[in-house]
Amino acid sequence: MTEGIRVLTHSSIRIGGIAGIVYVDPYMVKDRPQDADYVFVTHDHYDHFSPEDIEKVAKENTVLIVPEKMKAKAEKESAGRFRVVPVKPSAAYEIGTLAFETVPAYNKLKPFHPKAAGWVGYVIVMDGRRIYVAGDTDATAEAKQVSCDVALVPIGGTYTMNAGQAAELINGIRPAAAIPTHYGSVVGSKEDAETFRAKVDEGIRVEIICER
Repeated sequence: MTEGIRVLTHSSIRIGGIAGIVYVDPYMVKDRPQDADYVFVTHDHYDHFSPEDIEKVAKENTVLIVPEKMKAKAEKESAGRFRVVPVKPSAAYEIGTLAFETVPAYNKLKPFHPKAAGWVGYVIVMDGRRIYVAGDTDATAEAKQVSCDVALVPIGGTYTMNAGQAAELINGIRPAAAIPTHYGSVVGSKEDAETFRAKVDEGIRVEIICER
């Protein structure tokens, strides 16, 4: 169920499948693979929108998908090298053979990711799987309605859900597999990942695969 999914570091995710190579929020990329067919960005914070790292993974004809409010910023940074596709929360899209949906991503009480900003998570449909990459979010009403086979959710606290809150979300939406993100570098620890695993219900496979 999680074949082809890698968490490179923090919330930097690579997904490979028949529709192509997808990166979400590439950050602190070690080399220059230049293999991305699609780069998804959840919001404009430096550890999620890193032009330097997008350059490392992008190739000719890479499509850059960003929240609508980032369109001008992304176009300026890309300087015409990439096709920039702006997206709105709670919408469905198809680009080539890749289908995906957007899910609002925001904090309910914290100030870091206001709902009005229009930041998003993504449900990427690839190889018959619905893969939910939550972005920086709390356990919102919209997140609790997501239908997916694999869920990648932030657990580090401070700016997002903590491990316990993330586990509660997973126990509610019940994917086949859950993968923790957003820990180990900017915020959160490896111990948070183990706390998350322990709090997720039996029957939901937890994979701790952050590479560094």
